[in-house]
Amino acid sequence: MRTVDDRERRARLAVRHALHPDHRVPDPVAAARAMTVLHATEAATVHLAVRARTDPEAPPAPEDVDRVLGEDRSLVKQLAMRRTLFVLPRDLLPAVLGSASARVAQTQRRALVRDVERHGVAPDGEAWVDRARSGVLDRLTGAAPTNARQLREELPELAGQVVHAPGKSYGGAAPLAPRVLTLLGAEGLVVRGPNAGHWRLNRPTWVLADEWLGGQVEPTGTAEGYAELVRRWLRTFGPGTLEDLQWWLGSTRTAARAALAAVDAVPVALDDGSTAWLLPDDLDPVGPVEPWAALLPTLDPTTMGWRGRDFYLDARLRPLLFDTNGNAGTTAWWDGRVVGAWVQDDEGVVQVVAAPGVRLPAEARRALDVEADRLTRWLDGVRVGTVYPSPLMRHARLP
Repeated sequence: MRTVDDRERRARLAVRHALHPDHRVPDPVAAARAMTVLHATEAATVHLAVRARTDPEAPPAPEDVDRVLGEDRSLVKQLAMRRTLFVLPRDLLPAVLGSASARVAQTQRRALVRDVERHGVAPDGEAWVDRARSGVLDRLTGAAPTNARQLREELPELAGQVVHAPGKSYGGAAPLAPRVLTLLGAEGLVVRGPNAGHWRLNRPTWVLADEWLGGQVEPTGTAEGYAELVRRWLRTFGPGTLEDLQWWLGSTRTAARAALAAVDAVPVALDDGSTAWLLPDDLDPVGPVEPWAALLPTLDPTTMGWRGRDFYLDARLRPLLFDTNGNAGTTAWWDGRVVGAWVQDDEGVVQVVAAPGVRLPAEARRALDVEADRLTRWLDGVRVGTVYPSPLMRHARLP
């Protein structure tokens, strides 16, 4: 069994993820393909992730990314693995709908039916959900993109709310309409159309999927869909362990193992002695690359690509760079390892914050300062907030 050491894993990351300056990609679609999918839970992550992987001197502007999503539609937003929103290439959509999204849809429907009955919205939760789904689909047929509030106000089928944690400061009433849209999206019947707000904010509108995409998308079978996802994930993130893959897919261990077998994945050894997997045509060693610097956004697909992160992240830094739910904040990278985070001051200037105990050589500091200046100029005064700030971001002290 061939060993892929941590140094080679970091070299593969630099090349496959288009983060090394010699391996950047030309446009947003190529960036999404390089990463298999882009995280889209926070709208700004998509734009910043594309910027980090394209021409550092002339990266796509935010409106260029929005154009690909809203006009060209060669990229599409889809709720999929781990009930997370992603941006993915159109040709991956059938596999996602047949596997990860279908699993999410089943879970979402069960939970919605349960809550409709438990909170007294209707005695028959299944019937309520079916009426709500039909109402939305009828309303959106032939219609312009419509936001959730409009749908809730116009459709009596969507009336109803559930009350979480009554009497608690963090509790309150929540309408059911957004959950119906989430279900329909996971089922592949509706998609998120043009964003109705600033590029850094999620303000989705909703359209019928077949109308937005120019025809019906036929989901693959479950096994076929997972196999295609695993094939692309291994190309991007390999070598990865079974645990990495199961976590990323949000699947059962059985489904992940079956997908590895379906793509004829080959076992390799890692530095820590564990077994990981590569595609059979991807076994040649990847040589070292010159040191590189990058500033990646909250929930970037590289930072969130593996469950086991020790090869690029010192274990003692993990509590500083991830919140308690496992969401990654912004990250600063040097030569294949996370060395800190980045934040903006009140005027939008990007500042790199080294993690405590990390000593950066002068070369690294200079390279990260260049990246900070590039990002500041690209943002052009726009301040990007997040609901997932890491402890290091929260406690940064700016001059």
